[in-house]
Amino acid sequence: MTAAAAPPPREPAGETIVDWYASAARDLPWRTPDVDAWAVLVSEVMLQQTPVARVEPVWRTWMVRWPHPADLAATPPAEVIRAWGKLGYPRRALRLREAAVAITERHGGIVPDDVAALEALPGVGTYTARAVACFGYGQRQPVVDTNVRRVVARLVHGCAEAGNARASDLTDIEALAPEDEQRAVRFSVAVMELGALVCVAGTPRCAVCPVRDVCAWRLAGSPAYDGPPRRVQKFAGTDRQVRGRLLDVLRSAHEPVPPAALEDAWEDAAQRSRCLDSLLTDALVEQTEDGLFRLPT
Repeated sequence: MTAAAAPPPREPAGETIVDWYASAARDLPWRTPDVDAWAVLVSEVMLQQTPVARVEPVWRTWMVRWPHPADLAATPPAEVIRAWGKLGYPRRALRLREAAVAITERHGGIVPDDVAALEALPGVGTYTARAVACFGYGQRQPVVDTNVRRVVARLVHGCAEAGNARASDLTDIEALAPEDEQRAVRFSVAVMELGALVCVAGTPRCAVCPVRDVCAWRLAGSPAYDGPPRRVQKFAGTDRQVRGRLLDVLRSAHEPVPPAALEDAWEDAAQRSRCLDSLLTDALVEQTEDGLFRLPT
């Protein structure tokens, strides 16, 4: 009987990235050993498309006010939206509250540690579920965000940018992770940090990269990105800005306001009306029977 072939050795680059992280990691509050899975879940939802510097003070406030899922679940939606402040994409706040309700009702107030159960929570997708299982429960999980995909694209595939998400992303990052389970968990956050601080979009800091000597992109001469043009997201004048202005008015008003109170938020009446309708559709705003507007109760 022929013996099964031994699995290929893991890439040593993963071990190098873990060692680099030991001295290069940012001191972020949701990474301290005493945080639980709920704190990790809150941080991951807040960090979606939002810079760390904006998230940190809001996260600290939330964790003091709502240290457990049941605390947030018992809070009226209007207060949750107010507490979300200027983080943007405020539907995340409502979805996080809905997740807290589900955790309280289905899981006895404890964030589940199973990826499938996490994905069943409102607003929790594949990335967030794996991040909570990994960072909140110390499970070996391939956690892939935009920064990680960029590192893998350059280090493994020799491409300047990652392009669209692929089914192989999880396999690629799993192949880089160290064999040891604890170091594999550490690697999941370390490679994310490498992408955020060193292997950045645009102008990466290759001179200080711990894996520069084995990076396929660098060894190929750092070829330029040759894919489709990347869209630059603008904010000024967009519906996102208008929605934010309208919510600002309602956040500061603790009583329902008449339509006239929203007129100063944005000059373009058609755009203002369209954005107000979208806020109503998203359940971020309610209209009372007498035609006034307020945050959801």
